[in-house]
Amino acid sequence: MDSFVTETDFNLLQKDKYTFFVLARILHGNCNFVASNHKTFIICHSCEPFPLWIWTSDDISQSEKEEIYKILDENSFLNGKYTFNLKYDFAEFLINRAKTENKTLSIHKNMFAYDCTSPIEPVAEQKADGSFSKATIADLDDFIDLWDWFHTELKIAMKTREEYCKDAEYSLKNENVFLWKNTQGKIVACCRYNVNGTIASIGLVYTHPDFRRKHYAQNLVYQVAKIISAQGLTPMLYTDADYIASNSCYEKIGFILRGKLCTLR
Repeated sequence: MDSFVTETDFNLLQKDKYTFFVLARILHGNCNFVASNHKTFIICHSCEPFPLWIWTSDDISQSEKEEIYKILDENSFLNGKYTFNLKYDFAEFLINRAKTENKTLSIHKNMFAYDCTSPIEPVAEQKADGSFSKATIADLDDFIDLWDWFHTELKIAMKTREEYCKDAEYSLKNENVFLWKNTQGKIVACCRYNVNGTIASIGLVYTHPDFRRKHYAQNLVYQVAKIISAQGLTPMLYTDADYIASNSCYEKIGFILRGKLCTLR
């Protein structure tokens, strides 16, 4: 077991390139923890407060599963402060294995991974008023509001408004951030995307609570997917598998389910 990854690991991740897109992306950066046997498992934690990612091959052995459990335990990842993104079959193993030591793990979230090879324009009754644009630093205050709402509502990576301000400034200057403004000029929805290889992952998809059920996010994601596709890249995104209405909206604009995973805590 090594504390680094090689090209072999990135080749392994190609087998699950959609479900483990984020893992492949963060492995290119600075991570607090990495462990891999370069064959059947890769473990990675970027930093707090983000989840630990665990990729496992479909033919991983029982002894290798035990090895992962030992790594998690010895590095204090089972102390109740961490969440884990992983496949369902390995999640089942971890849940049952933890029980033998009076530790409780449970599924916190079910996730779907979608890609979109051909974006489909929303039908007439699902078109939204207003228009989209790439965000600029002039949109900072409104973007911070949406960023704050997003994390507060989902209860993930919650920070102070000052910290959100720093993150938002960086994002607007260095990333692909897009906004939807309604006909009154109010910024009502946002999203952004990150590129790794030939795939662009759309994230931070959020609509202000006061402006939902007006198809703003659906239309925004469609427009951004078109921009990504025009660059010869494949748009993809993660969704909450239990949020049926949202998943239906994505499917209507051409997103196809490619994989499933879950979050344990």
